[in-house]
Amino acid sequence: MKKKVLGIILTAVMVMSLAACGGASSSTASTTKSAGSSTASSSTASSGTASKSSSSVITIGFSQVGAESDWRTANTTSMKNTFTAANGYNLIFDDAQQKQENQITAIRNFIQQEVDYIVLAPVTETGWDTVLQEAKDANIPVIIVDRMVNVSDQSLYTAWVGSNFKLEGQKACAWLKSYAEAKKIKASDLHIVDIQGTIGASAQIGRTDPMTEAAKANGWDLLASASGEFTQAKGQEVMESFIKQYSNINVVYCENDNEAFGAIDALTAAGKKIGSDIANGEVMVLSFDSTKAGLTDTLSGQITLNTECNPLHGPRVQKIIETLKSGGTVDKTAYVDEEMFSADTTVTSVTVNGKSYTVTKLTQDVLSARAY
Repeated sequence: MKKKVLGIILTAVMVMSLAACGGASSSTASTTKSAGSSTASSSTASSGTASKSSSSVITIGFSQVGAESDWRTANTTSMKNTFTAANGYNLIFDDAQQKQENQITAIRNFIQQEVDYIVLAPVTETGWDTVLQEAKDANIPVIIVDRMVNVSDQSLYTAWVGSNFKLEGQKACAWLKSYAEAKKIKASDLHIVDIQGTIGASAQIGRTDPMTEAAKANGWDLLASASGEFTQAKGQEVMESFIKQYSNINVVYCENDNEAFGAIDALTAAGKKIGSDIANGEVMVLSFDSTKAGLTDTLSGQITLNTECNPLHGPRVQKIIETLKSGGTVDKTAYVDEEMFSADTTVTSVTVNGKSYTVTKLTQDVLSARAY
């Protein structure tokens, strides 16, 4: 892909020169670069690790949101473990540090480097039309992962793979409704605060909207919403503010695990008892992601319900790339299957839009089997 005849000739000359000087040729491994830096550190695979010749190596530029959460770390690891030199890839990784402008710069750098594919995990949904048009003009397919993009022309990206964030939120709210009914708790006695994710991100929109809609439809007391930016520190800060403003909070709806960790720290420091018995003064914490750390808190009862968001996108993206490389067609949108985990068996399933979803009672065996 995009291999110039001149480049091939020059490469051949260089290899011959190295051989004459006693040097050894090697395959290029992944390259890691921080957002905004002008240089990149790279590692070279040892002889024999690459399964393909250098001329067949597929170069991928991956712009990641950052490292704001355990989920994000698992997502990055999945990509790096998939797109290795041994698998025939050269991965150029860019950490955007939560800034869209860094991602736009990274994409333009990828275009200049003539990568074969661009993979983008966008900070927010909007503001991508111009730079994605530049990638399209350069004939570089763009694959979106995790959060979606809202563009005027859907042909600006090739495919998207990730979670149905709205369904995640709907399942969590359906669980809360069923739980309250099972425990004979009046709808008006649910006093909820929503620690939102990064405003404008697909996960935030998808998880916030169902809570707002369910609160209105069911008569829940949704006290307040504020962004915890998907981080533990900000989640704790927001929860501390909520505690000062509202004395009757009994449900905390956290839009990812790291926010839940921060909320739990704030509640504990304030002397609140955390658990599912909200009828008798406990504060219930609901969360999303289902990382091992989050599920550990679910097993202990500090998080009552944890709705999964699967971060292992590397193999899925690889399948898309291999299909495109072979001349095949791929689905524009690919949702992943996800579970729900609870601390008890009060609610064993929920129904959303006519479809039933199982709620798994978390055990140590289930936790130990988790891949992330």
